[in-house]
Amino acid sequence: MNRPHPVHPLHRPHRPRPLHRRRAAALVTGALLIAGTALAAPASAAVRAPTPLVVNARWGGHCTYDRLVIDLQGYVPPAAVTSVPELVYDGSGKPVPLAGSHFLSIRLHPAAGHDDAGRDVYRGPRLQSLSLSKLKGIALTGDHEGYVTFGAAFDTPPASTTFVLHAPERLVVDFPHPATC
Repeated sequence: MNRPHPVHPLHRPHRPRPLHRRRAAALVTGALLIAGTALAAPASAAVRAPTPLVVNARWGGHCTYDRLVIDLQGYVPPAAVTSVPELVYDGSGKPVPLAGSHFLSIRLHPAAGHDDAGRDVYRGPRLQSLSLSKLKGIALTGDHEGYVTFGAAFDTPPASTTFVLHAPERLVVDFPHPATC
């Protein structure tokens, strides 16, 4: 005689879940997918601050330092001040005609010297020889692809200190020298 095999309590036959549980699981899964998609959105979809505009450059001589001030609209972006063997115009690579034997490149990014329509907003000097104690010349050497670059000329190797001032927004670069006052 064949007897039915007893069912072990841990091996129950599969029974379909009630409809309300399946709907709840589908809703939770959908919500997780939507949240994951929103978190994985590219950075370009995020709201960005407008590119800061470089509007002027000015300088002054003081008893123990010469100062270069770059005026901006918006905010002051990160700036890299690096020693270079010569000054050249960005893009063309043509030499910048400033006298000096030591040069610094001051590069701001992101930044622009023109508005979205391509009109210049930079009103400062493009090329200026100077006779300060340390700083001998300044030039706007580039304004394209989100970079604005200045070149500074010196007769002796320069040291520099960079800081930011607000209201209005300014990048300040000081070049120390022996006291002249």
